[in-house]
Amino acid sequence: MGECMTESTEREVPLRLFSSPGEKKAPSVDMNQVVGTQDILFVCLDTLRYDAAVEEEAAGGTPVLNQYGPWEKCQAPGNFTWPSHHAMFAGFLPCRYGAKHVADREMLFFPKSIGLGKKVPEGAYGFSGSTIMEGLEKDGYDTWCVGGVAFFDKRSDIGKVFPGYFQKSYWNPSFACPVKDSTKNQVDFLLKKIRQADQERRIFLYLNVDAIHYPNYFYLDQAREDSYESHKAALRYADQELGRLLEGWKRQRGGAFVICCSDHGTCYGEDGCQFHGIDHPIVNTIPYKHFFL
Repeated sequence: MGECMTESTEREVPLRLFSSPGEKKAPSVDMNQVVGTQDILFVCLDTLRYDAAVEEEAAGGTPVLNQYGPWEKCQAPGNFTWPSHHAMFAGFLPCRYGAKHVADREMLFFPKSIGLGKKVPEGAYGFSGSTIMEGLEKDGYDTWCVGGVAFFDKRSDIGKVFPGYFQKSYWNPSFACPVKDSTKNQVDFLLKKIRQADQERRIFLYLNVDAIHYPNYFYLDQAREDSYESHKAALRYADQELGRLLEGWKRQRGGAFVICCSDHGTCYGEDGCQFHGIDHPIVNTIPYKHFFL
């Protein structure tokens, strides 16, 4: 009986799991046309909530990011930084909120050695290795990480894991969450780095913007504790600084393909919940967009 059940599972599960129940949407971008021809910037607005992002979008509080299209409502890959980034660095970026089937998600990057019948989805860049960065490095990219939150600070064993996925990784205390000018300091650093970079070699940059992560109360005048309003104020601040980065990148490097998203949301008392690392709709719902400079 055990053998029959195993054989049945092996025949039937892939058919149910990987055949799309409806008409598949065409990919919004062909990453095979991007890789090798464009720099790729992956900007993570760490902890940004979807509701905050769309409110500021509608109010005109994020004029830089508004230039590049509306936010898409997505499912977070994890409920805090560690699981979310392991998923994203393996190619599993935030999934469309309304997806009903694994085949409904758009894959920009796909690890060729696993899943989905080992067939690379249409429009996805199939990479070799355990991470996007490892695959892109094999295709000639220089991979950079500019850290923010403690998981990228290299001051502990766990804080060395993510930076270790990149050829070059950078962090200093002025990039840390408690520093009000953290995003400005990250952007100032990057603008100097790209002026010195090899113009002939493509760059994959991961930037962890931690201004929106707690603490963020100091972005709101006279505030003494973090709140939804200070969360939005931190986003407005980050938007201004990202404008300098994107304009500087265009001047120095001639453009790029940009992925901009959150890794998870965070609670400020909703249903008695605080912060993240828990499953709550606020934590699990995030904004996402990608675009060309």
